[in-house]
Amino acid sequence: MTETVNGKGQVLDGHIFVYPKDEPGLAMNDLDAFINHNDQYTAGYKENMKLYTGDHDILHQVPRQFGPDNHLVANLPHYIVDTYNGFFTGIPPKITLDDDTSNEELQNWNDANSFQDKLSEISKQTDIYGRSFAFIYQDEDSNTKVAYMNPTEGFMVYDDTVARQPYCFVRYWKDVKSGQQTGVIYYADHFDAFAGGKLIDASQPNPYGIVPAVEFYGNEERQGVFDNIKTLINSLDKVLSQKANQVEYFDNAYLKVLGIDLDHDGDGLPDANLLGNQMIYSPDADATNATVDFISKPDGDTMQEHIIDRLVTLIYQVAMVPNLNDEAFSGNSSGVALQYKLLSMRNMASNKERKFRQALRQMYQIVFSTGTVVHDSAAWQDLNFQFKRNLPNNLAEEAQTASTLSGIVSKQTQLSILSCVDDPQAEMERIKNEQADQVKQALQNQASAVDAVKGENNGEQEHGLLAEKTSARDGLDEAESGQRSEI
Repeated sequence: MTETVNGKGQVLDGHIFVYPKDEPGLAMNDLDAFINHNDQYTAGYKENMKLYTGDHDILHQVPRQFGPDNHLVANLPHYIVDTYNGFFTGIPPKITLDDDTSNEELQNWNDANSFQDKLSEISKQTDIYGRSFAFIYQDEDSNTKVAYMNPTEGFMVYDDTVARQPYCFVRYWKDVKSGQQTGVIYYADHFDAFAGGKLIDASQPNPYGIVPAVEFYGNEERQGVFDNIKTLINSLDKVLSQKANQVEYFDNAYLKVLGIDLDHDGDGLPDANLLGNQMIYSPDADATNATVDFISKPDGDTMQEHIIDRLVTLIYQVAMVPNLNDEAFSGNSSGVALQYKLLSMRNMASNKERKFRQALRQMYQIVFSTGTVVHDSAAWQDLNFQFKRNLPNNLAEEAQTASTLSGIVSKQTQLSILSCVDDPQAEMERIKNEQADQVKQALQNQASAVDAVKGENNGEQEHGLLAEKTSARDGLDEAESGQRSEI
């Protein structure tokens, strides 16, 4: 479905903004329309964040006038998001380049920007909101930096071509002093600042030559991981609260004393002061049909437990994130059985991985464009991405698998199988250095080794001994020659 925002602007399914490519820039009325539309959609983003943080609707219901009034929250969205995000980025993906020099520069930039941590936050925001943004900028020292942004702080506008290339990125906020809507429009060739519906600082040069932001998402619909289970979550909160109210209401059982006269002093009351302790008292002179027991409460526990179990099961099934505390995961399940239990989450993560690979490549294209991070600005085309699911690892099995693949695949592919190896390229370099050291030490320790290859520290001493031996050998040769002449 396509919705016209204001004249030239359009909004597609998934809250995707589109603008004609041939236009020289966003007109202010179109920009205001986009911002207003994004603000309307922001209500859904904020609702998702409230669900994640445990601020559910039931906490804001009008209190009851009588009886217990429990407002319980089963914060399953938090569990689902953190479980799924930990499964996807709990083990940071390995991002490498084949060229040793370029790969070292890439890893230095990733470490300096704590990019693996920021990528994890981007992934979590994607699970909560359905989308997140990586924003590239230059700091005061002209260093290329990256920051993550949630969709309440900005939005991407794509062109109207089939390729849907980024047209511009809009970042906006409310100015504290003036109270005006303030922000910046980032185009591929320049930046435009605006405030109060007017451009205030136009055409600042863009050093990247590309729109300096990338949208990350897990699916084309831009749905969060718990968007499809909101009604189930609210129903579960309601049922749990009602059950707690009933338990509290019947917590103090009432004792009924019928047909027994407990009044011996004639004041009309039982001799023991029991009336204030949940007691129903009805005396009778004839104690033949006397009754002393507790009033039983209606038993709806089975029905309540059934609907709670059904809701919890549906929540995990629809979210496609399994409950790892379930009995199905207890015991020593085989590897194949465990894979089937996690199949739905693995399928969802595989789709998300494909989207993230594309977004990461676009992001590094921006980062490398200045030529200051990696000397080859086109190296983004040679990037290697390896995402590894965060599951309990069996290093013995991994080592056996890697050993079996010897001679079948490359050394780098073998090392990438091992979960204990973060950077296969760097690990290959360390192996190479170790082998070189071993060869050097072996040559130095050989009894028949040439003096020149023995240790650097005692090289001069060994050369001196060699000279002495040579001189002594020459002296012996001269003596033997003289003796032969005399004979």
